[in-house]
Formats: sequence, structure tokens, C-alpha cells
Amino acid sequence: MSIVKIIEVISEGNTIDAALKAAVEEASKTVQDIKQVNINHIEGIVENNKITKIRVNAKISFVVKHD
Repeated sequence: MSIVKIIEVISEGNTIDAALKAAVEEASKTVQDIKQVNINHIEGIVENNKITKIRVNAKISFVVKHD
């Protein structure tokens, strides 16, 4: 049986794709065996009436190693 843990992260990028990739890249520095990412919330950061950044609130699922 596998045990899966979920962490919640907030990440930014110029696109949704970039923000999502940044979330996984940053999480993978300390978490191994990432299996899935779910986006809970997307927001656009607006400056001078233009969207300058996309921020995502994502849940990252990974398998916990145990004996």
C-alpha cells in the first residue's frame, strides 16, 4: 500500500503553465516522487490595468516512502 501526502503551495509566473511548473520545480527541491498537481485557485496580478503575473494555489501530491 502506498501513502500519499499533499502539500499546498503558492507560485507565480507569467502564465498559468509557468506558475504551475515553478510550483513543482520548487517543491521537488525537498519532496521526492511527486505524482500530481491540482490547481485550487488562479489569480491575475494587475498593475496599470494589465495582468503582470499569474498566481496559482496548488496542491502537490507525492508518495511517502515507508518500510
